[in-house]
Amino acid sequence: MYCRTDLLRILRLTPRQLAAWEKAGLVEAAETYSFFHLIQIKKIRDLCTQKVRPTVIRQSLTAMQQRVAGMANPLLEAGAFTAGHRVAFRHHGKVLEPIAGQFLFDFSNEPEVVINAPKPVAQPKQKQPAADVAELFARGIALEEDPGTHPEAIATYKQVLQLDPDHAAAHINLGTLYYNQQEFGLAEDHYRRAISVDPRYALAYFDLGNVLDETGRVTEAIRIYNTALQLAPTYADAHYNLALAYEKVKEPRKALRHWRAYVKLDTSGDWSMHARNRIQQIMQADCLKLVHSRAVK
Repeated sequence: MYCRTDLLRILRLTPRQLAAWEKAGLVEAAETYSFFHLIQIKKIRDLCTQKVRPTVIRQSLTAMQQRVAGMANPLLEAGAFTAGHRVAFRHHGKVLEPIAGQFLFDFSNEPEVVINAPKPVAQPKQKQPAADVAELFARGIALEEDPGTHPEAIATYKQVLQLDPDHAAAHINLGTLYYNQQEFGLAEDHYRRAISVDPRYALAYFDLGNVLDETGRVTEAIRIYNTALQLAPTYADAHYNLALAYEKVKEPRKALRHWRAYVKLDTSGDWSMHARNRIQQIMQADCLKLVHSRAVK
């Protein structure tokens, strides 16, 4: 079991995010969480970063439970991804958008074909490969908690990717483990793979930006951070890191815009205080430049 503080740290959430999902009925308020709670909340986080509203996610989960007989937890029993501003689920080889009650056949280079959803038929109880993947992924999250078991976490996420090479979240978590070991090349490979799997995965762009920044490719990092913010304009951490990157390339006014965006999203804490200090310092520096230019004239 994990306490609330553990969950926030592992999934890189703010207390405000978690409280909002609790208010929306997406997450049950609790003080302790299981492995599978972490998986569910991580999926909710990923959907929200792709601009799906919490109320829509909740409606989609309820509709999925009603339409597929015997399904108790769609986030664990089916693959969830965005379809416009709604959530669709891959289940038994089909893609279902449960609110509309339609199966979608999604071809990457062809028009989308939509057919009416037939009445759900109860499936025989048997262990599905997706359950194995979810269980392994949960184990990987658990192993990340202790630095001493990070090698096992890496091995576990590799098992996940053997079963499901397009598991974007596993690529992200594996990349982050490599990043923390300063194996930036391996981290970058996994972040780029996550983006190729899901080009709307804002977190993958954010993490890739961190690698690029760390390895001195700041201009490219700025481009990638901006992409993350195009996908998720309220992504506070992306605003923060982009502001830092703009300061590195001596563009304080561009940095100022993102410092201001950050403090609107995070109103308290050490990072917010640092952002407020930078806003004040940049504005003071601009005033001094203005005074100096007038004196010269």
